[in-house]
Amino acid sequence: MSGNDPLHQLQNKLGYQFRNPDYLQQALTHRSADSVHNERLEFLGDAVLGFIIADHLYQQLHQTREGQLTRMRSHLVKGETLADIGRQLMLGPVLRLGQGERHSGGAERTSILSDAVEAIIAAVYLDGGLDAARDLIRRLLADALRNPVTALQAKDPKTRLQEHLQAQSQPLPIYQIQQTRGNQHQQTFTVSCQIPQHDLYTTGHGSNRRKAEQAAAAAALSQIQHT
Repeated sequence: MSGNDPLHQLQNKLGYQFRNPDYLQQALTHRSADSVHNERLEFLGDAVLGFIIADHLYQQLHQTREGQLTRMRSHLVKGETLADIGRQLMLGPVLRLGQGERHSGGAERTSILSDAVEAIIAAVYLDGGLDAARDLIRRLLADALRNPVTALQAKDPKTRLQEHLQAQSQPLPIYQIQQTRGNQHQQTFTVSCQIPQHDLYTTGHGSNRRKAEQAAAAAALSQIQHT
């Protein structure tokens, strides 16, 4: 695996070198691309992440009540948090997606990115054990784990995007529902976020309009930061 290989570069970003690279390859494979995909890894990674975060909070915050610990853990493991990590790792280009999923913006979709991050955690756990997974999680969530109370109070992507534009005396972004799929109790919303001043158009997906708007705003922030 050469230094210019995308998977080699990703391992450098993770701070972990796989003994069995097949684990990483599977973690990056969406079900739209192959019958051997990352859903089982995502299931395992979710459990490993939840345990390690709970253990960290329990060990570090001796005076904090159960309810507050639960809220902190929920914030640290929620889809938006993990998807932001996925964007920082620039997972989008290395994800294995079916052609239709790729063309519909799957590489920036919050659910796909967060699932991939959980799958990578499981891949590291299977490849290197619990200590390796713990070290990875502490690296990925380093800032939030240093002060989980502050992390819990952090502003959401829509608020951060709005404040960024207001600081530049620019109009607010325009959000529009582009598509609604599924029955009433299992709907998926697709929402666009348009910022004409930046010639920027992103989409987000979620189980309700608010989550879809947050995902679209997060994608817009990511693009603004990269440009």
